Amino acid sequence: MSEIIDFDKIDEHGPQTYRGTYDVAPSELDDGSEVAAIGDVTIEADVDKGHVEDEYDANGTVSFTADLTCSRCVEPYPFANTSTFHVRFRPRPAASQENEEVEITDSEELDVEFYSERAIPLRDLALEQIQLSLPMKPLCDDKCLGLCPTCGVNRTRESCSCGESVTDERWGALKDIRAELAKKRDV
Repeated sequence: MSEIIDFDKIDEHGPQTYRGTYDVAPSELDDGSEVAAIGDVTIEADVDKGHVEDEYDANGTVSFTADLTCSRCVEPYPFANTSTFHVRFRPRPAASQENEEVEITDSEELDVEFYSERAIPLRDLALEQIQLSLPMKPLCDDKCLGLCPTCGVNRTRESCSCGESVTDERWGALKDIRAELAKKRDV
């Protein structure tokens, strides 16, 4: 199987299926800070001509396992994902430069990728789909209590003797104003 989606081959021979398994480092993702480790990534894509000239439709699945870092307790936890995707490849508009962003003006264009070369690395498509599959705020558990802001203990696993309410000293002036308003009402 080819690891390059070749639009010329699709034009000549019809729909093509592409498969690949890749070893990906967390640093290869746009913001790999929440990804502590990642296992093999498997992608399969069926690509055919689209409805518009020089448009190609890719439908497929991507599967991977990873260790993500919880946003609350900052501990790694296992994450497995298999997701489907649909991407339409269209030629980059002539008015835009090669490295320039293309503005999306229609909600139907949300699944469109613009190309300037007629070959797309399957690995790049896999990396993009991983990035889209990662949670914005990864949580090891919805009930994770996170870290104590005073002593740093993981409050899900153990309790601490720190006070429950931590008051920011910067709000002290407002507390005094509240007390003065309460006195004026009592008079």
